[in-house]
Amino acid sequence: MTPVLKIENLWAGYSGKAVIRNIDLEISPGRLVALIGPNGAGKTTLLRCVAGLMKPMQGAIIHQADRIGYVPQQLQFDHALPLTVAEFLALKITRGLNWWLGTKGKPRETILAGLAELGAAHLCDRPLGRLSGGEFQRVMIAYALLNQPQLLLLDEPTAGVDLRGGMSFDGLLHHLLEHRQIGILMVSHDLHLVEHISDEVFCINGTVCSHGPPEEVLRPENLARAYGHPHGLVPHAAGGAFFPINDIEQG
Repeated sequence: MTPVLKIENLWAGYSGKAVIRNIDLEISPGRLVALIGPNGAGKTTLLRCVAGLMKPMQGAIIHQADRIGYVPQQLQFDHALPLTVAEFLALKITRGLNWWLGTKGKPRETILAGLAELGAAHLCDRPLGRLSGGEFQRVMIAYALLNQPQLLLLDEPTAGVDLRGGMSFDGLLHHLLEHRQIGILMVSHDLHLVEHISDEVFCINGTVCSHGPPEEVLRPENLARAYGHPHGLVPHAAGGAFFPINDIEQG
């Protein structure tokens, strides 16, 4: 199967100083690749390069996907902005709010269908500034999916939010992988989620420390090598993966 994304010998950084070095990975349709590692390891830098928001220092990023969806870790916006969820999403698929407000036709049906797929149709006419963190994250994912991307980039999608309403987040990802056959590249500190949803895990700290199936990468010796805390690991309650202490404190 042709990969939707292939990265070869990627180097990237800031002010001429490399943050990530010699990164190689690929993602096929219907598969999820997770990026884990300590803060400052270069995970978001890698995602920004793939999204076209940052120019690499060297290497190749080969997209077979002509449409990419990107959900950043945080989006700052004015909570007093008088927009509903539907009006916000309409910005992605129409030529502007005036056109949207004058039609209330097919664009609204598209938006409702997109929200319903994520268990969030009830948010359609909710003011954007009154959403919870988890609700807003679902809306951002719906926004990213409106152009039917073949590749979805997620940066810490569960950080500090409760995404359980209506559909568990891992259930949502399983749905996208199976029914849309979308490729997903996800940065996450949630090793429980990574363990249960990933097809392949890349543990990085500037460069790749280990990669492979989650049951192999999420071993204490591999995590210790990347996080630099050989004694700062505690086992997951289920007895499988180990969690770095600093990630547990972050939730």
